[in-house]
Amino acid sequence: MSKALEALLDLLDLEQIEQDIFRGQSRFAVVPRVFGGQVAAQALVAAGRTVPDDRFAHSLHAYFLRAGDAGAPIVYTVDRIRDGRSFTTRRVVAVQHGQPIFHLSASFQTYEEGMEHQADMPAAPDPETLPTAAELLPKYVDLYREQGVVERLLEAREAVDLRYVDAPPFASVGEEREPRSQVWFRTNGKLADDPLLHVCLATYVSDMTLLDSVLLAHGRGGWVTGDVVGASLDHAMWFHRPFRADEWLLYDQESPSASGGRGLGQARIYTQDGRLAVTVIQEGVVRVPRGS
Repeated sequence: MSKALEALLDLLDLEQIEQDIFRGQSRFAVVPRVFGGQVAAQALVAAGRTVPDDRFAHSLHAYFLRAGDAGAPIVYTVDRIRDGRSFTTRRVVAVQHGQPIFHLSASFQTYEEGMEHQADMPAAPDPETLPTAAELLPKYVDLYREQGVVERLLEAREAVDLRYVDAPPFASVGEEREPRSQVWFRTNGKLADDPLLHVCLATYVSDMTLLDSVLLAHGRGGWVTGDVVGASLDHAMWFHRPFRADEWLLYDQESPSASGGRGLGQARIYTQDGRLAVTVIQEGVVRVPRGS
């Protein structure tokens, strides 16, 4: 296991400070605020710590309310909304400096048999044939708006092996492309056999690239090139089938709409053998700076 993955797991290992109240640490990401995927994953950890072990996360719905301060801890308060025979519902509010910065509702279910069907996995190349972040990102250093971006990107993704199927949006600035993006990802090391941990790590990664497809439709490179200002607004995930975040997962993403300064991304996450594991939808602020 890489040291970066160990550090990420430590970040997700929340401190319980009272019944249903947890504290998580923060760290600086590639932008000067807490990474949204970190807050979402920590909130799901907090919710899961109050749920029986035989109930597994099947959905979450969340809103990003304020930018998080990466230099301060975050307190997560869990409300036990419902404990039914099959389903358990939790609500989590993340607070910093006395103000809520994030709100999550999560639902957990006991295992049961049922009808089965799924959307087919799209075609994608073998992830082992694609360049790693360390091989890919330095190629575009001349496009980045400031020095040190490559190092910050690599540091932020050191715990996760994330590989683009096609060129990322910042690699084709000015060229409008189909609003679709694919990446393969897995953690840089093996994980314990804890279903909640794998779900939380997929939640963490899901916020990294989902809005890329919005940028592709307009030939924009995103924050790294300075031609877009953006932030996540809300995030929803449905966990359909068991998966491991330390094995290759295909993140197939597209954007059906952008309007009103907002862009919508929707995606499916597949295991390498073709099982549909997760569906993700996210809307974010996507604004073009004045004069651009």
